[in-house]
Amino acid sequence: MSGEEEENAGELKIGDEFLKAKCLMNCEVALILEHKYEQLQQMSEDPMNQVSQVFEKSLQYVKRFRRYKNPDAVRQVREILSRYQLAEFELCVLGNLCPETVEEAIAMVPSIKTKGRAHDDEAIEKMLNDLSLIKKFE
Repeated sequence: MSGEEEENAGELKIGDEFLKAKCLMNCEVALILEHKYEQLQQMSEDPMNQVSQVFEKSLQYVKRFRRYKNPDAVRQVREILSRYQLAEFELCVLGNLCPETVEEAIAMVPSIKTKGRAHDDEAIEKMLNDLSLIKKFE
């Protein structure tokens, strides 16, 4: 992104590095950190010696704010959101915050409604309904 352009996430003006970056939802980070924590526990008789305070705080944070706990549900959320050709950060914002209405989704991620994208209100509503079904049956 050139120095003259102002970044604006609502219009997907976020810089090439960020557009190409792989983002993870809190629930995905929680799964990764939980797996690492289990590995550390198996390697040491006293697992607390192996875990830094930052690691522990990070794990607590993502566990507190994740919306999906079941690994299959986490995979399904990413699959569903990926069908809508969202930018990685859009996918993660929607997966983390779980808006219930089209209006909430657009307020949280205004770029899903920008010109040239195939996200009309019905498509957004379908996406949100699919996500709510996963949450309901998790």
